[in-house]
Amino acid sequence: MAELERLVDRSVLFTSGDRDPTEPVPMRFKTLAPEQHVLMGDDPRLKKMPPQPTLMDFFRLRFAPAHHLLQSATHARKAGMNEKVITACLLHDIAILGFIRADHGYWGAQLVEPYVDEEVSWAIRAHQALRFFPDESVGYTYPEMYVRLFGADYKPEPYVEEAYRRARKHKWYMTARMITVYDVYSFDAAATVNFDDFADILGRNFNQPDEGLGFDNSPVAHMWRTIIWPTKFL
Repeated sequence: MAELERLVDRSVLFTSGDRDPTEPVPMRFKTLAPEQHVLMGDDPRLKKMPPQPTLMDFFRLRFAPAHHLLQSATHARKAGMNEKVITACLLHDIAILGFIRADHGYWGAQLVEPYVDEEVSWAIRAHQALRFFPDESVGYTYPEMYVRLFGADYKPEPYVEEAYRRARKHKWYMTARMITVYDVYSFDAAATVNFDDFADILGRNFNQPDEGLGFDNSPVAHMWRTIIWPTKFL
């Protein structure tokens, strides 16, 4: 998925961050030969999705490796957390794996919101802000990894601080906080983890639509379709 931004001549109307989007670019598709067409279906370099794709199909065929999520959920399960917390840990970075990094808590929550308990989607959204702020009551400290990534002087944007303050007062604060507690900021690449270990939990906590993700006319179906066909011209 990540390589496609560089390997595919995508629509010139969009940008992957490699250029200034306000600068004019040549409309290359206007020079196509009569027998040439832009991509409007399956990308032959990607594995074909089934007609009614499930969440597991996306993890198998579209998302980046989910070791991080599996390890987070494993830690939560071993600690005796309830299934909502385990499900939230298993899905908390789903946007990063298959969609976008910026504001990934918000995008991830939106992706799964029609299919999970409201507490789960709220926690996924809130963890984005909470991870920047320690909570000594549960032993959560600011990740050392963030110091290396962002620098020792980094401070979150005001909207993140405001989201944190709102989350602290929310009835589900601790559910979101547990995501940060069982998050794995330097995950073990050698750890043995498997989605089969969580099949029952996902079966009880993720309402898979019969039509398949992307085709159930939900408010987020278009997002799942974008992940299925990430290089469609329009």
